[in-house]
Order: sequence, then structure tokens, then C-alpha cells
Amino acid sequence: MYLLEFVGDDDAFAAREAGSRASAVDRIASGMATARGIEHPETLSYTRRVCRLLGTCEPAIEAAVAVVDAARIDRTGTVAVRARDVRGLSGVDTRAAERRLGRVLVDRGYEVDLETPDHTLIALFSDDLAALGWLTCETVRDFSSRKPTDKPFFQPGSMDPMDARAIANIAGAAPGARLLDPMCGTGGILVEAGLAGAAVVGVDAQRKMVRGARRNLRQYLGDGSVLRGDVTRLPLVADSFDGVVFDAPYGRQSKIEGSSLEALVADALGETRRLAPRAVLVADRPWTSAAESAGWDVTDRFERRVHASLVRHVHVLG
Repeated sequence: MYLLEFVGDDDAFAAREAGSRASAVDRIASGMATARGIEHPETLSYTRRVCRLLGTCEPAIEAAVAVVDAARIDRTGTVAVRARDVRGLSGVDTRAAERRLGRVLVDRGYEVDLETPDHTLIALFSDDLAALGWLTCETVRDFSSRKPTDKPFFQPGSMDPMDARAIANIAGAAPGARLLDPMCGTGGILVEAGLAGAAVVGVDAQRKMVRGARRNLRQYLGDGSVLRGDVTRLPLVADSFDGVVFDAPYGRQSKIEGSSLEALVADALGETRRLAPRAVLVADRPWTSAAESAGWDVTDRFERRVHASLVRHVHVLG
């Protein structure tokens, strides 16, 4: 059993992303969840740490000490303790928690090494629960190095790379997977999917976007295919992808080569249905009825606030 520490304040969204890499994810407290069978967690976006779960208790230092005291600990080598008051909800003195838990581990025969320990004990204190575990993975937090405005090709409205990674992961991005973005724009989702290990293909109707997306993929991936094409008539073989993800155009007055936005999205949902068993549609409004009419099941839907005038609706389709 694994312990997950989430990033941000939308635990449902973080758990859904983590569920793309695990056989089961169960939220246990604010900012925390347990998981089974997790693979490739290092490229998750809204998970900060993955640990081997040691135990849970009430959010108090002595209760955490009791968990360590009761556990069978047969490791050798050096150790460090890292305690965290998740979202500031517990009010626990984390420095005191680290010192107290560290003394327990020293009594068990460990030596302390705060710089390069062989093992790290993580103690997470939330509002009504604490959880402890041995650190197995800290996710790569390099999203600020790929801010949309710093990329070779940028357009206003480009998605933040942290959300793009999470959405790509939910769509199935992972080592060995093939992922399609048929409205790829600047290629931000493709970049994050590729960095998560997927082989990526992008399509866009605008020549400028195709050229720009290729530049961005070369910068960050050195690879990846971007084609100019019509999302409603894709020259791609049925069932040739593990997942599809696309960020639909925003604005109720949007027109694409004479077609209404409603018709465009409906046709795109129908066309992508034949290409992959799952998809993620991002839009500025709910498209549940259109997705279901195209043959998709809407298994989850999340609202991600960008700013006061824009909420992204993330539809998970299967």
C-alpha cells in the first residue's frame, strides 16, 4: 500500500490523475490518499510524494510516534524525517515532530543523515488524520521551466504545463502509450504527454499552429509528429491510439471554416471515438450531452478555475 501526498487543493482531480497510474486510489484526508499497484509515479503532476505506507493515526505527534513504535522496522543505514502540516490544517509543530520521530528511529539503530539519507520517513499531518510512510518517489517539479510564455511558440490562452501534464496523464500518457491531440494548438499537452513517456501525434487545422507546435516539440522532446488536418475527418487508422486529448476552442461565437463550435466539437467527439478507447475533452463549458451522443461515457467531469472569467471543464471519457 502506498501513501500519496497531493499538490494543490482539488483532491478529486489529483486522485483521478493518480488513478491513471494505480489500480486503486482512495482519499483518506485532505491532501492525502492511499494507492495500490502504482507505476511510473515520478511524472504525476498533482502528486508531490509517493511513500510505502507505514500507518495512520490521529494528527498528533505522540500518535505518530506510537505508529513508528508499533511498526516492524528492520531497515539499516541512515535516515531522515520529513514532517509536513498539509495545507496548514493540523497546527502540528513539524520541527518538533521531526525531532521526536528521529529519536525513535535512532533508538532503533539508525544514524541520522539529513543531506543524503538512505531512507526518509515522511509524516503527513492533515485535519483529522496523520499518515506515515517511507519515501519511494518525489515527483519531478520542473513545470516552471516550461511556462507557456517562455516556449519558442506561444499563443494567449495556452494551458499551464501542470494542468496539461495532469490531463495528459488522465488521457493515458505513460511509457509505451500512444496519445493523440487532434486540436493541438501550440502543442502544450503533447509536450507534457511526451515528457511522461508517451509517443505523441498532434493535428491542427491552422498551418501556423502546426509549425509552432513542431517548434515546441523539438525544443522539449526532440521528437513527435504534428500534422495539418481536419479533426472531423482524420486520416488515421481506427484504434491506433491508447488515448485522445484535446482542448476545444473557447467562446460561444467561435467559427471554424464556417462550422459552428457546437458542430465542430460534436463531430470531433464522433471522429475520435473510433481512434481510442478513452479520451479527455477540455472546454469552457459542459459537453456531456454531445459526448454521450457520440458514443462516449462521461466517467468524470472536473471544473478547473483559471481566472474569474474562465473555468475549464475537464471531461473524462471512456
